[in-house]
Amino acid sequence: MKERVLVGLIGANIQGSLSPALHEDAFAAAGITGHYHLMDLDRLPGRRLDDLLSAARIAGFAGVNITYPCKEAALTLVNALSPEAREIGAINTVTFDRHGWTTGYNTDRIGFRNSFEETLGRAAVEGRTALLLGAGGAGRAAAFALLELGAECLLVHDKDSARSQDLATSLVTQFKRPCSRAAADIMAALPQVAGVVNATPVGMLGIPGTPVPVEQLRPGHWVVDVIYTPLATELIKAARENGARVLGGAGMCVHQAAEAFRLFTGVAPDVARMRRTFMAAASVRDRRLAAIL
Repeated sequence: MKERVLVGLIGANIQGSLSPALHEDAFAAAGITGHYHLMDLDRLPGRRLDDLLSAARIAGFAGVNITYPCKEAALTLVNALSPEAREIGAINTVTFDRHGWTTGYNTDRIGFRNSFEETLGRAAVEGRTALLLGAGGAGRAAAFALLELGAECLLVHDKDSARSQDLATSLVTQFKRPCSRAAADIMAALPQVAGVVNATPVGMLGIPGTPVPVEQLRPGHWVVDVIYTPLATELIKAARENGARVLGGAGMCVHQAAEAFRLFTGVAPDVARMRRTFMAAASVRDRRLAAIL
């Protein structure tokens, strides 16, 4: 186990990220001197993903997390991929060994799966149809997790219809059954599904709105939003008001961070402690944002 560990996050619009709080508390609990550094593309004009990965490797980082909009682009910038990352076609974690060898992983898949199962329960999706909004990196991880949880069929909608079709085709190939298809019309899809997953950035701080017509959500639906900044998006609020069961992005964030921490350090962190740290940090962050806004 390393005594000093440097890790970080590469992505856009990440100043509200709670990953530094989660990882640095986990470092302290494990007796590791560590630091989690934000590399925000919005604040580093002209810096490309490959530049930042190279800089982190040269600086001796143990690894980095990767977030929107870089999860798919990072695939071609690492030396090796875990089997799950290769299946999904997106990575959110990169490790560097002492020789600079880079390996890409996807911890979003296990993060989504664990969060869904412990909150909504496998029965909410098992043998049923779900609607996935967003076929990017987070959406691809959620798609695989939903089918692993037993979904009968996954309808995929993305503003880029080619991405919807590509993900649906990948799922059919990987699971070897007609388990997914592209959905061009959200309104037509909603009455067919047990629940909806938002894996788009719509609803994130700085990207207002809802990705679905919320008046169409019913008490029989469940609604998942992978966003955790803010903790309760407009989608989550509206779905709850309409009587739907809801799940925000906090649980996914905690579970994926726990797996990433294990990959970075070789130490399995206390997930319950990570959850408490997350909620405390989120409360402080949201009070600060409320004061600014």
